[in-house]
Amino acid sequence: MTITTCVFDAYGTLFDVNAAAREAAAEVGREALAACWQKLAADWRSKQLQYTWHRALVGEHKVFWEVTQDGLDWALEANNLQGDAELRARLLQLYWELSAYPEVPTMLAALKDAGMNTAILSNGSPDMLAGAVKSAGVEAFLDDVLSVEDVGIFKPAPQVYELVTQRFSCTRRHVLFVSSNCWDALAAQGYGFQAVWVNRASEPMDRLDHTPREILRDLIRIPELARTI
Repeated sequence: MTITTCVFDAYGTLFDVNAAAREAAAEVGREALAACWQKLAADWRSKQLQYTWHRALVGEHKVFWEVTQDGLDWALEANNLQGDAELRARLLQLYWELSAYPEVPTMLAALKDAGMNTAILSNGSPDMLAGAVKSAGVEAFLDDVLSVEDVGIFKPAPQVYELVTQRFSCTRRHVLFVSSNCWDALAAQGYGFQAVWVNRASEPMDRLDHTPREILRDLIRIPELARTI
């Protein structure tokens, strides 16, 4: 089998979704956030994902930036920070500038040097993704950034994964798909991609119908896998 195309989820896979809360908590005068930033970040991410699943199921699509704000509002209230409008604005600003994980630029550069197609496939809206890619400085290593906005439904709807085969005119089995979300990796494997779950937090496997091709702790070995699978 020859992998021709490597596709990555964005948030939590290439970009650190905890960075916004962590960086804000380190700023002067953020003592209340500093005491709970890890829980707030987890709450924010959890609600963000839950709302995408709900909207996909009931057919009430909303752009990811609005879903992200809804998730943050829930997380702020859950952590007794809902009255701080300046903090809310700061967290949202930082979400547009999420840092990439340290290994990302080198890993993507290695894939491009090997002649691979590279892309992001994300729930994120195009403007959000453009901001994150620019902030991380990885534009030169990506052939495209694909958003669910092209089909109007969030992952794990099959038509989202179909965006990859349409864009690169490739067969499913020649795509290496990488995600830090187990459910996303399993859906991609079920769709026919070669899926890698990046399990940074050592979480248990989701109880679903498929198994990822590989499970990694980070992205360092992705170029090797792309050559050898």
